[in-house]
Order: sequence, then C-alpha cells, then structure tokens
Amino acid sequence: MSHPINPITDYFLELDALKLVNRRSYITGGERVENAAEHSWHLAMACWSLSRTLKLKLSEEKLLKLALVHDLGEIDAGDTFLYSSKRDTAHTAERECVKRLNGHEGNGISDLAELWEEQETGNSIEAKLLKAVDRLLPFLLNIANDGRTWQELGVKKSQVTKAHAFIADDFPELHLWMHDKIQLAVKEGWLKDA
Repeated sequence: MSHPINPITDYFLELDALKLVNRRSYITGGERVENAAEHSWHLAMACWSLSRTLKLKLSEEKLLKLALVHDLGEIDAGDTFLYSSKRDTAHTAERECVKRLNGHEGNGISDLAELWEEQETGNSIEAKLLKAVDRLLPFLLNIANDGRTWQELGVKKSQVTKAHAFIADDFPELHLWMHDKIQLAVKEGWLKDA
C-alpha cells in the first residue's frame, strides 16, 4: 500500500546519493577524500562565517540555500576536478540532474532549479562569495595536506593561479592569502612551478 510520505522519503534518498560522490580533496589529516555532501556542509558553514567576518550586506538565507544546492547536480554527473578538461561541459549534465530533482514528486522546494542556476551563473554578492569560497576550501585542504592532491595529479602553479584569479576582484584579502600560499606550495614542492 502506498503511503503519502513515500515520495518525500524517496526524494530524501535521492539527495542522500550526494554522499556517494567523492571529490579529489583529502579531508584534514589526509585519511580519505571528502564527499560532495561533506563539501556542501563545509561550504555553507564557511560562507556563513566569512559573510559575517567580512561584514557583507547579503541575505544569509539565500547564501546558505545556494551552498546547499550547489553540488546537487553531481548526484548524476559526478564530480569534475577543477583542472580537468571536462569541466567546461560538466554543467550540462549537472543542470539535467537538478531539473530531475526539481521535478521529483517528493521535492517540496519549488525554487530548487532557480537557486541552483543562481549559484551556477548568478552575479549576486551571495553567488560571488559562494564561488570564491567553493574554490578556497579545496585549496585550503591542499595546503593542510601538503599539496597531496596537487602532487598526485601533477597540478601546476599556473593552473592554480588562473583558477583563482577571479577572487581578486571581489575578495582581495582572500586572494592575497591564496597567492602567499601558492608561493609556499611551490617552495615546498607541492605545486610544479610552471
């Protein structure tokens, strides 16, 4: 017999699949890589804290919602490494996944797809902070783990510098900190100086 709550719990299980999507960054201590659900939680907390530290005038509710939805498309598409050539097309598969989740019978969030699109293509202060912190956190984990992912995958200084350059426009303090850490990573041999 079908229960009216079944579609809702089915939807919750669909969301739970984000825990199965492994990323390339190792958690602090390097025991294992983080999964996308852990990253989304970390992103939400970091964005919330940083928005207050920097005294940004923004909607915390919108910021947290953007952080929570930002990797949902990876449930179907998987994670695409920042320095992968496939990154340019990953958004298409992710967008299709979010459409599927948005249309799920058990989804109670009517603006799920719109929120995902905002974090993907939006230019609000919330979206800008989210994008900056989304790059900051894996960078931070690389620094904390002696560049383990960078070393394993042969990442170069030029790749890291290019991928994080946009942060200088809106969050120069963060960018300067990252620049200093890039220099450290090269000096320590964690990043190839190329």
